[in-house]
Amino acid sequence: MTSLLITGGAGFIGTNYVRRRRARRPTDVIVVLDALTYAGDRANLEGVPDIVFVEGDIRDQALVEQLLTDYTVNTVIHFAAESHVDRSIHGPDAFVGANVVGTHALLKAARNVWLEAGSGRPHRFHHISTDEVFGSLELADPAFSETTPYAPNSPYSATKAASDHLVRAYHRTFGLETTISNCSNNFGPYQHPEKLIPLFLINALHGRPLPIYGDGGNVRDWLDVADHCAAIDLILERGRPGETYNVGGGSELTNLELVAQLCTAVDGAFAADPALAGRFPEAPAAKGGASAALVTHVPDRPGHDRRYAINDAKLRGELGYAPAGDFATSLAVMLTWYLQNEPWWRKITSGAYKEWIATNYRRN
Repeated sequence: MTSLLITGGAGFIGTNYVRRRRARRPTDVIVVLDALTYAGDRANLEGVPDIVFVEGDIRDQALVEQLLTDYTVNTVIHFAAESHVDRSIHGPDAFVGANVVGTHALLKAARNVWLEAGSGRPHRFHHISTDEVFGSLELADPAFSETTPYAPNSPYSATKAASDHLVRAYHRTFGLETTISNCSNNFGPYQHPEKLIPLFLINALHGRPLPIYGDGGNVRDWLDVADHCAAIDLILERGRPGETYNVGGGSELTNLELVAQLCTAVDGAFAADPALAGRFPEAPAAKGGASAALVTHVPDRPGHDRRYAINDAKLRGELGYAPAGDFATSLAVMLTWYLQNEPWWRKITSGAYKEWIATNYRRN
């Protein structure tokens, strides 16, 4: 039987993973540890049966050791992180605390319980990272592979790079059985509205500007969160300890191309469901217009990486990974989810967070 400690399990990717894991492995013990900062919500896990939820900080090493011991945990899946680039520019300290200090506390706890205490049981510490640790590519450059040198350019990516190095060091130095996955930009249900796709969806529904940094030519590879969660399970089941695996979506788009597809999807939803015009009367699509009219260009972000691209041949070849669908299909699923779960994102975008967005945020 697998007993898992899932950090950040009430956040975006963690929520999707917990839901997937419980549906596919009903007998697993699942313990979720989440500090419930602005990006995590206990309500995200409502309806998921038989999970243990603990509100706590990953930097609390004693708490983590207690959970590993009390629930005989043999697998840690570490999602918990500060992950928003713009926020890291405004306040790097929180990113160092969560991503570096927090990851180190988890590693120390795992080493103490799994190795130093002499339990001897098989274990796995899987660390979720990002393609941003590799820096920026030019348009003609080959995609990032697992051997691409690290060159982070934002406080966010720098702290994720540091955490990756710590995980690798704990494997090489202490023998902790670890794996790392570096993924491209995720999107899907439960994604926080500070991120590009949900932010632009919500702005389009309200007739608000869709602000694009610079010339809009920055390129990202987009990964359906469901495909990411499937890849994590493949790595846990078949991945080799000490290895790193890139996870991509196979959907490289410039920001302009992405927003064009998003606008088309929103306009199509209004055409298919006339009732949306009553729910969102300020949307251009509610008045017979086009969401693309909301696109505006704003000055570029400091240190804005030009292109990310993932070479996930290792994951595909060794473990049999393949994304389940194309970008347009996954985007339609996400749009439908947001339209069906309006109370969820309205709660998040109200009050103090709404004020923060208005003053600090342009686009991730």
